[in-house]
Amino acid sequence: MKTLLSWSSGKDSAWTLHVLRQTPGIEVAGLLTTLNEAHGRVAMHGVREELVDAQAAAAGIPFWRVGIPDPCDNATYEAGMRDVLTVARKFGIEAVAFGDLFLEDIRAYREKQMGPTGMKTLFPIWGTPTASLARDMIAAGLQARVTCVDPKVLDRSFAGRAFDEAFLADLPAGVDPCGERGEFHTFAWSGPMFARPVPVRVGEIVERGGFVFADLLPDHVEPSGRGQ
Repeated sequence: MKTLLSWSSGKDSAWTLHVLRQTPGIEVAGLLTTLNEAHGRVAMHGVREELVDAQAAAAGIPFWRVGIPDPCDNATYEAGMRDVLTVARKFGIEAVAFGDLFLEDIRAYREKQMGPTGMKTLFPIWGTPTASLARDMIAAGLQARVTCVDPKVLDRSFAGRAFDEAFLADLPAGVDPCGERGEFHTFAWSGPMFARPVPVRVGEIVERGGFVFADLLPDHVEPSGRGQ
């Protein structure tokens, strides 16, 4: 079954790819990413498009872009997604997979939006306990950097940190170890889902829209000057 994977560039997406590749009958045919066209960055995560390009190349999977404006209302987002999925059907795509873990309203929304497409909706890591999942990712060699934190629940000093055992130990009580409620977002740069690492360095730490972002840069490229 040819499948697109909803790809945020973070650890949950990367782990979902790892799981799908071990699932008989599934071919991951593309990484489906929503990009802010004004800034060339992944929506919410703030990750530069060139880094997602590098992830897709390291995974050996085509990168499917869904461009959205800034700002973007829900209707515009849904229209952009419909257009891309219409094209995907013509390429024989039969399903879209998501790395959601336990938020029932998010799953219900995705299933509702996917209904008219005729494609299957897959949730390969749904229901996995997040405390054990976070440690399983780290133990398997997944390496990630925190790209965004919600300062209402996490100190801004968490932005840019490595997603590792020390990070998990420092999380305040009540913060999900995988950040499933939006407490933090990550960029996965190495792991068993990639043929080679996508090394990054931490650039400027900025606050925008009520969130704190760590601007991650390819470790061999100087800042391009594009805004956060």
